[in-house]
Parts: sequence; structure tokens; C-alpha cells
Amino acid sequence: MKSYKTQQRVSLSLRYVLLTVLALLWIFPIVWIVMASFTSNNVGFVADIFPHNFTFASYTGLFENKSGSFPFVNWFINTFLVALISATLSTLVTIVMAYVLSRLRFAFRKPFLQIALILGMFPGFMSMIALYFILKSLNMLNLGGLVLVYVGGAGLGFYIAKGFFDTIPLSIDEAATIDGATKWEIFKNITLPLSRPIIVYTALMAFIAPWTDFIFSGIILGTDQAHPQNFTIAYGLYNMVHSQKGAATLYFTQFIAGCVIIAIPITLLFIFMQKFYVNGITAGADKG
Repeated sequence: MKSYKTQQRVSLSLRYVLLTVLALLWIFPIVWIVMASFTSNNVGFVADIFPHNFTFASYTGLFENKSGSFPFVNWFINTFLVALISATLSTLVTIVMAYVLSRLRFAFRKPFLQIALILGMFPGFMSMIALYFILKSLNMLNLGGLVLVYVGGAGLGFYIAKGFFDTIPLSIDEAATIDGATKWEIFKNITLPLSRPIIVYTALMAFIAPWTDFIFSGIILGTDQAHPQNFTIAYGLYNMVHSQKGAATLYFTQFIAGCVIIAIPITLLFIFMQKFYVNGITAGADKG
């Protein structure tokens, strides 16, 4: 009996040791990036984990924009507006589409689900060139075109939300129908209040995508180098360290400071919405 308990303790201890090592490996790059952002450095890569001279110069340099070529505040506002508008519209499209496909039965429903599943397997960057020329023909190589791209791709992300709606018993809808409620009243007064976890999850995913996106923003906004104030954060920071020879060395710590600032809103959102986020994932995975 003692031998079995000893084996259990050893096994549990080894698991904790392994998890601790993995946690340290995961958190080390984050600690290094945060610490490096407080380093005064204009020679490029920061080798020290903890800065010798603790300073906010990298952050103040970003917001002061002394060169006039890297308006970080404009980038932040642009990205926030694009992410907020895209998240709002994308969440609306996704939730409505998922509800319809979960609750209503109509012709071509199953073939549509199969086609949407197949299309969702292809990565979005495969359509970049086509989207670029379409937006160029519409004269929308700007922030508005970026919002259009993000919202336009939201329709195929309905499967998790549909899985959540499938877990809500149909008997609730049937009882409401007997009481004289319409489909819209059922959706607004019954389904939406019960769907807060999946709505929060969908909104978070729809907000994170444009907030951290570099590829699409670079393709769509990269043609307007004469107006850097119209960039998003990701592309603006990239453009900052590639603007001229030696820029990667000169602006290295400011680039890192910008990365830290980008991470703060997402981190806070996850902290405050973690409960709904986890519930949305697990509930949406119950049924497809």
C-alpha cells in the first residue's frame, strides 16, 4: 500500500515538475519582451533579460513621434476602430447565421453546411491577391476596405456558434411558439440571453483577428506609403523597422514597446471575459 502511494506521489511530483518547466519556457519570451521594452538601446538586439537602466524612453518615443513618420497614436486609433467595427458586425453576422442554420430547416441547408465546411478548410491568405484587385477596382484600399474583408469572412465562422445553439433544447422554442411568440421574439428574448458565452467568444475572436493582423493590412494598406497615419498597428510597426537602412536597429526597443502595448488590451479582455470564453468553447464543441 505504501509502495502504491509512493508511486502516486512520485508520479504527481514529476507532472508538476514538467508543468513548471513548460510554464517557464512559455513565459520566458514574454518576460524578455516586457523587460526589453524598458531598456534604453539603439544598437539592436537586447541580450539582457533585466535592463541595467530602467527607462520609459521607448514608450514615450512611440507616443511623441519626434520624426513625424511613425504616428503610433493614429495607428492605435485606426486599429481599435477597425477591430471594434469588425467585431460588432462579424458577431452579428455569425450569430444570426448560426441561429438560422441551427433552428430553421430549408432547402439546400445540408449542402450549404458541407460547402461552408470545405471552404473553411482553405486558409484566408489564398484569397489575398483576388481581394486586393477587387478592392482596388472599388477604390477601397483603405481602412474601410479592411473592415469589409474582415466582416465578409465572418460568415464561414458559424460552426462553433451553431454547435452552441444546437445544445439549447427545441422544446423551449416550441413552448414559446405555443404562447404566440414569433421567431424573432424567440431569438431576441430567449435564445440571445441564453447565448451570452458564445456571443462573448465570437466577439473576442472577431476583435483579436483585425487587432493583430499584419498580412491583410499590409496588402491592402501597403500601397499608401505617403500617408502612414492610415496604417494599423501591426503594419505600422513593421513599416517602422523597415523604413530605412538601420531602422531595425534604431527603433528596435520602440518596436518591442509597441508589441507590449498591442498585447495589453487583448490580455485584459481575456482576463475579464475568461469565464464566458471557456464556456463558449466547451458548449460550442458539444454538437456540430
